Amino acid sequence: MADPPPILFRAAAICMIPIDDVIRTRRRTLAIIVEDDGRLVVRAPMRLAARLIDEFVSSKQKWIAAKQEQARMKATRASPRRFVSGEQFLFLGESFRLEIKPDQARPLIFNGGFSLSSAALPRARTVFERWYRRQALRVISERVDRLAAEHGFEHHGVRVTAARKQWGSCGPRGNLRFAWRLVMAPPPIIDYVVVHELVHLRYRNHSKRFWGKVKSVLPDFRQREAWLEENDYLLRWE
Repeated sequence: MADPPPILFRAAAICMIPIDDVIRTRRRTLAIIVEDDGRLVVRAPMRLAARLIDEFVSSKQKWIAAKQEQARMKATRASPRRFVSGEQFLFLGESFRLEIKPDQARPLIFNGGFSLSSAALPRARTVFERWYRRQALRVISERVDRLAAEHGFEHHGVRVTAARKQWGSCGPRGNLRFAWRLVMAPPPIIDYVVVHELVHLRYRNHSKRFWGKVKSVLPDFRQREAWLEENDYLLRWE
């Protein structure tokens, strides 16, 4: 007597990666975000069933695991600032050595390297941030004006912010904002963020037309975007 045919059934998808937070909004699509600390956040439509969210996340498990491992590696490689002689600090993509000077009158001097007054050590983080903010406003404003003039964009001012999640943003009135940490990146990476926000003056979303315009200005923008994604931890020191 022949064996009976096997009973076939479809098992429900099991999500092996825990979801740390589900944010429900009026959006129409699902989005997966792996935060800098490795937390998994899902943005979902208001009434979408939890089962469908789990199935979607389950289908992306390999990608999520890779992103979380990348986040862990970045956290391991990123070391807190100590502000000691010999420590390296980035500016425009180059690394410069810090020296602590006991007899220096000015808190911080940059001249082929950083010199920090020993008297300023208790507030070294603030001193550095102020310096970076000044340089960011100068450098980024110059690049915004040049690229806007070359490609026919009109903006209404540049501001430098302490944003941690966004490198740049475009306000509804045409004002552009950039994180001061961006000035630590190489100039081609700064230009990518600048062009990204300039194009948002014309296209407020990330449509095909938006990316097409970005590509017309920077044909290699994908490589620049990939560099920023891979190395952003270098620009986020605490």
